[in-house]
Amino acid sequence: MTTHRPVVGVSGNGYLIDGEYPVQASGDHNLEAIADVTGAMTVILPSIPEINGVADVLRICDGFVFTGGRPNVHPEEYGEQPTAAHGHFDRRRDRVALPLIRAAVDAGKPVLGICRGFQEMNVAFGGTLHPEIRDLPGRINHRMPPDGTMAEKFALRHEVTLKDEGMFARIFGSNRVMTNSLHGQGIKSPGERIVVEGWAPDGTEEAIRVRNAPGFALAVQWHPEWNANDDPVSRRLYEAFGRALRGLAID
Repeated sequence: MTTHRPVVGVSGNGYLIDGEYPVQASGDHNLEAIADVTGAMTVILPSIPEINGVADVLRICDGFVFTGGRPNVHPEEYGEQPTAAHGHFDRRRDRVALPLIRAAVDAGKPVLGICRGFQEMNVAFGGTLHPEIRDLPGRINHRMPPDGTMAEKFALRHEVTLKDEGMFARIFGSNRVMTNSLHGQGIKSPGERIVVEGWAPDGTEEAIRVRNAPGFALAVQWHPEWNANDDPVSRRLYEAFGRALRGLAID
């Protein structure tokens, strides 16, 4: 059982300041949600494979959160060719996140995936992705609204139905929850060890876990970091992650 204040590694994203100065960063809400609800420390893990050895990161961190990000997982990672619909990519994050997810899960380190992190978890275990959910027959537009305040963009938008007596239903105390929606891609085929436990009204996969994982290994397609302290669904998810960081049972 962890007795010190847990350390959570948070995936970094690459950005260019003024179009030319490269930085690695993570949104404040990602860091604050972890600190406020779980009490853990956070460190941003640069998506630079040359400086981030998996073994070293596993020694430093008690758990991991793989956050959202504008670039998408490159389709070569799941055996497909890139198209305009796939958007743009961050190959360095691919090379850091995918092997780290597999190693952290197998080591029993708690892992929480969010949005792109959800998609990374699926790809890490052999799954594939649709490049644009809204182009599929019968699907709704899951992307962030283009206009409005941040609160309006992150507002609750649709229900997610959860598998009865599944891990997420246990965490939330219900098999139906309301979530926000800010993603373009989604699961095409689940990875071999991926168990889908939550679906949007249009059938889009929204909550997954890793089968036979020795520790907490869950991911959601929505963004629970927004209003994590006050939204009951978000708070329960981070509380469960926080308990796992300390070697405690979810309930």
